[in-house]
Order: sequence, then C-alpha cells, then structure tokens
Amino acid sequence: MNIFIDENIPYGHAFFKRFGDVTTFSGRGVTPEQVKNADVLLVRSITQVNQSLLALNKKIRFIGTATIGTDHIDLEHLQQRNITFSSAPGCNKVSVAEYVLSSLLVLAEKQQFHLQDKTVAIVGAGNTGSAVYQCLSGLGVNCILYDPPLKAAGDKREFCEFEDVLKADIISLHVPKIKDGPFKTIHLFDKRVLEQLNSQQILVNACRGEVIDNKALLNLALIEKTPTLVLDVWENEPNIEKKLLPFADIATPHIAGYSLDGKVRGTEMLYHAFCKHLQVEPISKSTDFMVKANISEIKIEQTITAELLKSLVHLIYDVRRDDALFRKKANQSQGFDNMRKNYPERRELSTLNLTFSDTVKQNLVLNKIGFTVNNK
Repeated sequence: MNIFIDENIPYGHAFFKRFGDVTTFSGRGVTPEQVKNADVLLVRSITQVNQSLLALNKKIRFIGTATIGTDHIDLEHLQQRNITFSSAPGCNKVSVAEYVLSSLLVLAEKQQFHLQDKTVAIVGAGNTGSAVYQCLSGLGVNCILYDPPLKAAGDKREFCEFEDVLKADIISLHVPKIKDGPFKTIHLFDKRVLEQLNSQQILVNACRGEVIDNKALLNLALIEKTPTLVLDVWENEPNIEKKLLPFADIATPHIAGYSLDGKVRGTEMLYHAFCKHLQVEPISKSTDFMVKANISEIKIEQTITAELLKSLVHLIYDVRRDDALFRKKANQSQGFDNMRKNYPERRELSTLNLTFSDTVKQNLVLNKIGFTVNNK
C-alpha cells in the first residue's frame, strides 16, 4: 500500500508505516504526477484535493486532512469516486483557544485593562469557539456566543444577536469558510460591518482570512477607523496584503492552531479513522511518540496574581515571539509558508504540571484555563 503524507503532519510515518510504504511531500506544490500511485493521501489545509489533483490516480481509496476545516477538499468528487474521507474536527481547538488567551493577555497589559471587565463575543460556537469560551470563562471573562447555524439546528445554548456582537469589547472569530447560502461567512465582516466598529474594541481573527474583507479593513486602517487587530489568518494566503501588517497589534502566519499537541492529535485522529476504514484495531497512540515538554513542572510558592497567571501562560506560549518573527520574515520570498513549515515546537498549557507549596492555596482558575494542577 502506498501512503502519501504531507511532510508537516507530525509522526505521520510513525503512525502509518505498519500499513505500507510511506512517502512524504510538500503540501503547497504537490502535483497529480506525484500522487498518481497513492492508495492513501493525507494532507493539510494548504493542499487543494480535487478532480485535477487526482486526475492521474485510479486506485486511491482513502483521503484524510489533519485539519478541522474541509473547504480545501472537493467532497462531492470524492463521493462520486467512492473514496473514503476523514478530517480531524477539534484537533487544534485548544491550541487556538490558547492563542487567543495569550494575545488578549498581551493586549490587556499593553492597554492597561482587566480581561474580567470586558465582554467577549465569540462568533462561531463549534469545537474551537467552544474551547475559547471554556478558556476565557474559566478566567472569569463574560463571554457571549453567536452562531446562527447552531441555533437553527436546535443547539440549546444561549445565543446573542449580531448587534450584540458589534457592541462587544472583544470580538473573536471562529467560523468555517462558507461561500454562500443563508449562513455565508466569506466577508461576514465586510466594509459595512467594519465601519460599525471603533478603536476601543478588539477584533481577533483566528479562523479563515476571507471572513474579513482585508481590502476594506486596510482602507479603514489607513484613516485610523479600525479596532485593535489580532490577525492570524489573511485573505489570499500565502500572498497576503502586507500593507495590513503594520496596522495589526498582533500578526501571525496562520499558526494559531499549530501546537505540537494539536497537530499530533490530528494525526492520531486520521490514524484511528484509517484503522476503522480497514477494520483493524489501532495499536499506536500519540503518547508512544510524544516527548516530554521542555518545561513540564513548576512549584507555585506564592499567591496567584493576574501577573503570575499571565507569566505562566506566556511561559508556555507567548504570541509576541511569533508576531516578531513574522514581521521580520513577511517580506522574504515564501516567508509566510517557510515560517509555518519551520514552526518551532509549541506545547499546550496542559503539559505544564503545577504543584502548590503547603503555604499556598490552590487556584482553580489555573485548571479551568488548561494547566494541569496536581493535588498535594
């Protein structure tokens, strides 16, 4: 069996080598010729899987994407050819939530505000939006949810109206890319919507670049009519509107979901799906391959303050590192893709075990936002 795996899917070879010959490829430039002999094809969001890519392949039976989104996959074509498909919904939801948390803690320090005094509107309440809600709510932040498709489907959670979103102090976007229909998300934040926001607000986009009209955003930024911007995703990646970069307080190259833990979770989900496809028992798990985090344990010997909490979060993931590197590399040829391809190992908060000295009372907030808190 010939198994073709994107070179940036971690532990792909380790998980799938039992099934046959594993070949890795570069996801952005893969050609029909390269994958013509594939029985199995595992990709990420940068690879368009469609009739064109599969034109020379007459034998493929399983395609998987190690991502939560599927808008890069022609599902109708796969169905016509009776090709089994699997994705990895929710694999990087924790990573994205921690990106949002890290970013908001940076802005809270910079702008001198307390997150607990703000209202955060979370647009999109699926796996990722729900993880953001859980993380920020655990910190004591007032969060409201906006998700018309889920509301229409009968989700019993309390949802707000779009007018409430536009009034929120912080707006965080976590919707899939939907091209048309009543729940279209492309340019959900178009010129008309963006004009209703003000400089006292914060707008975070960590889902799909096309959800915000980048051209309209740039035009408003040029006349200083935008909120504080946290942009991880951009229209036309990797050929983004670089003129927008200076106007973003935090700018990164689509890496919000790039924790090692999240990526490996995606690989493992595809492995389980493939085992099910073959009707065999899975024998491998991520813990067989994952190494211990560089910083895995800390003893807390002082009362938890807002400053200490921020320091602990940024010890594991400080978004300012990615922001600084992106600004340095953005103008280089293929800088966007190269930074993603060579992204350094980043772990999630849960990899840090916190123990408390006898004189310090445990802080439940740390556990609620994702740290592993050990009992005495």
